[in-house]
Amino acid sequence: MKIIHNKERFSIFLNDFEIINHSKENPFIFCGKGLPEYKRTKGFFHVSEKIDEKVPFKHFEILENKENEIKIKFFISECSMVILFKKEEERMKIYFEKTMPCVSRIWINLKSNKDESVYGCGEQFSEFNMKGKKLPLWVSEKGVGRNKKDITSLLADFKDDGGGNWYTTYFPIPIFISSEGYFCNIEHSSYMEFDFTHPEKHEVYIWGVPHSITISKKNSIIEAVKDVITYNSPQPKVPEWVFEGIILGVQGGTDIVEKKVQKAIENEVPVKAVWIQDWVGQRITDFGKQLMWNWEYDNNRYPDLPQTIKKYNEKNIRFLGYINPFIAKESKFYSEAVENGYFVKDLNGKVIDITVTTFPVGLLDLTNEEARKWIISIIKQNMIGIGLSGWMADFGEYLPIETTLKNGESSELFHNKYPAEWAKINWESIKDVSEECFFFMRAGYSQSVKYCPSFWHGDQLVSWSKSDGIPTVINAALSLSMSGVGITHSDIGGYTTLAKNIPEQFHVKRSKELFMRWTEQSAFTPIMRTHEGNWPDENWQFDSDEETIKHFARMGKIHSKLKNYTVEHAENYYNKGIPIIKPVFFQYDYETFKNDKKSYLYGTDLFVSPVIEPAIIKSQVTLPEDNWIHLWTLKEYTGGTYEVNAEIGYPPVFFRKESKYFETFKEISEIK
Repeated sequence: MKIIHNKERFSIFLNDFEIINHSKENPFIFCGKGLPEYKRTKGFFHVSEKIDEKVPFKHFEILENKENEIKIKFFISECSMVILFKKEEERMKIYFEKTMPCVSRIWINLKSNKDESVYGCGEQFSEFNMKGKKLPLWVSEKGVGRNKKDITSLLADFKDDGGGNWYTTYFPIPIFISSEGYFCNIEHSSYMEFDFTHPEKHEVYIWGVPHSITISKKNSIIEAVKDVITYNSPQPKVPEWVFEGIILGVQGGTDIVEKKVQKAIENEVPVKAVWIQDWVGQRITDFGKQLMWNWEYDNNRYPDLPQTIKKYNEKNIRFLGYINPFIAKESKFYSEAVENGYFVKDLNGKVIDITVTTFPVGLLDLTNEEARKWIISIIKQNMIGIGLSGWMADFGEYLPIETTLKNGESSELFHNKYPAEWAKINWESIKDVSEECFFFMRAGYSQSVKYCPSFWHGDQLVSWSKSDGIPTVINAALSLSMSGVGITHSDIGGYTTLAKNIPEQFHVKRSKELFMRWTEQSAFTPIMRTHEGNWPDENWQFDSDEETIKHFARMGKIHSKLKNYTVEHAENYYNKGIPIIKPVFFQYDYETFKNDKKSYLYGTDLFVSPVIEPAIIKSQVTLPEDNWIHLWTLKEYTGGTYEVNAEIGYPPVFFRKESKYFETFKEISEIK
């Protein structure tokens, strides 16, 4: 790390790469004040502000200039700030040592160029290369109808202000990776905006003074992503059984579940686990079939559930459940939580009723250590204790801003941290109990990664929509990979059905073709898991007809056959920082694939280009330069653009001819 300067300007270099360029005309830092406004509708937040002041710190004085430490005082008139730039473990850390008490906003400018590409920012559903975009980072419901140009947006916004926007996400991470081979990570939990619209700079706007900013410069974008994972740590290991076969999402009570599982097994579906989200009981709302949120099994719906779980375990089928950080008023735990002060409260000290869809619930205050111990004990006793091998740890986005928290922390700063703390609670529940247990989440923030074994991509619309449907899960997986998250998956077929309380011509229901194509895509991800959706009876399911269940079984067998391959590449993620699902440019020509969000590499040897549009029988694919073999016909290809058959059951998938898994892939091609 070094600085080159004169009286008017300076540049700071890391590994001989210019990161910061400061002058009076283009200052490195601005400081100011703002008056925020947060509007919440259920889990959707509309954040805005009035900026009272934005002051450019044009002048500087170098206080220290050592080999690995540079301390600079920035000032204008009587306002000043002292910043330490320090090299730690080959990365540059930026510490804000002295700031004016009145400063509540800062703007940081990092050097860029017009040809640079930018990735990451957590889970993004619409855009992959973020250059030219400006986006906020704030934990929120994703919403549906996110492009604001179609009828879905109008319906969602009219119904409950739930249309979302192209940038709304459950899982933002304040980190970006540049095609120049560096990453920038902001260690702070406030609302932020990343502005990549300027040709010569990246502007990071932070509602507060961060603890620090970390920048790492490597020789390539691939090495930068690996360093992100090293720096923030990979996810905890997923048990190997998760990578084999299908996690079958069914519900309805013991008898219905038994019939569905038996039908799957009779049709050779490789069922490794049964996911029963309604283990706690079911309620019917305007949104669909939802759950009771009382965190104990429903003895009417699932009489003697522990014995049922034991019976399935004897067949080598595991049982999964569901939990979230809410507690419904009907639950016996609700009054206990109120009595002991375990819920978040308003500014007057009253428990806040939070409406998620149509019913009020209490939200656990995760700053309260006693509340944390309490919910962990419930998980250990009522979930792990009855034999569950895992669960969906849902939600985490809903913390209101005008809230009183037990530890006195500002809810503005704890809002983004909430899902990470929810992940930590679930991890603490299983880490000392069973290595064979896991959970999966949709919401997250910076620290979530090191606590959550798997993330799923949330509530996609059961459609082909580029803004809301099956195409978004590929973009989500790629953006998470570039943000350091390696084990991801989605609800097969999507989740959100629009089939009630709107005109019939605008209904969105899961079709047979969509379910089958989504099954194909999921076969080439680490985890295959179905979801019946919020209106199961309106949606096409795995057993809706004979053709579907045979297709489903075949794709499950393919996924099972890939287990050893997946396990090896999961270890590469845990030990070497290489995500399982990754952009094609991770191994091949960057310029060709820098904006590709339709294809991906699964591991090192599989090129996957899922069919994400309806009525497709042929598909055009661009293969990177290598020796490839078409998985279904075993025909050989080299790099280039080709039109290949893409009928249902045979999505464009190719494997490297030199792969040590050649025989495995050949056996997959023969699965009927």
